[in-house]
Amino acid sequence: MKGLKNLRIGSIGARPTAFNTVRYSERIFETSGITIETIDLSEIFGRINRMQDTDDAAQAKLAAIKSYVTTAGISDAALLKMAKLGAVIDGWMKQANVTISAVQCWTSMEEFFGVVPCTIMSMMSNNLIPSACEVDVPGTLSMYMLALASGTPSALLDWNNNYGSHPDKCVCFHCSNLPKHFFAQAPTMDYQAIIAGTVGKENTFGTCVGRVKAGGMSYARYSTDDRRGVVRGYTGAGKFTDDPLETFGGAGVAEIPQLQKLLKFICREGFEHHVAANFSDVSKAVHEAARYLGWESHYHPALED
Repeated sequence: MKGLKNLRIGSIGARPTAFNTVRYSERIFETSGITIETIDLSEIFGRINRMQDTDDAAQAKLAAIKSYVTTAGISDAALLKMAKLGAVIDGWMKQANVTISAVQCWTSMEEFFGVVPCTIMSMMSNNLIPSACEVDVPGTLSMYMLALASGTPSALLDWNNNYGSHPDKCVCFHCSNLPKHFFAQAPTMDYQAIIAGTVGKENTFGTCVGRVKAGGMSYARYSTDDRRGVVRGYTGAGKFTDDPLETFGGAGVAEIPQLQKLLKFICREGFEHHVAANFSDVSKAVHEAARYLGWESHYHPALED
């Protein structure tokens, strides 16, 4: 995990709000050499407003978006907004020397700019530059740990719902900004169905929609415990299945041994609703790396030392 040494994470947007509920301690992360650099959305929007439609970086990002995901039915105006957003974020990350990012993805973005950042974030994650939604800095850190260990893209998902009555299966979901690597078929750009009724469908285009493919996976979540002053988390292995599922966004059915025991642990210990996932078998390596860093790490199911 050499990539975690002197890591700089970009926090794009405000501190956590009612819609961005993932809390964390910058000072605790700093004890592990992890620095958080923040830029407000107002500055992002200001830089976009100063950017010409013909700007080389914007046009290059627009071409990249169109080659990355199917954009049929999405207006040229919305696509150009996404392109400018992506170009500005790329420029700021380079300027600030940050490696990975977490973005305030709703609802200011939609109300005052008119698109969702999901596709831009998906593209970064697919290029092994994890980007987490809801300003989830610990989430993007967890994604990065899995990506460093496997060399493949990571996603951030909600532990969402049970899958029928099967005790070891659940639905993992996001709106979505999942990397292209996660989908069974090429994703399609669509609108963000959760908040479209609040801010208007026309202001929510930019999600990457599709079904998560089947395959073995590792999951992880490392966060700060602000009361005890430590970084702690959990990791383990499971698989995504091809069980039938009808929903929107990006979603799949996950099967994890002794899932109910894991969910009880997550709830009892107060971990967030987000978990990082990766199509790989690297959970034991991530567990050992976390312990090497001096973090508390729970392996599920229990790993013998």
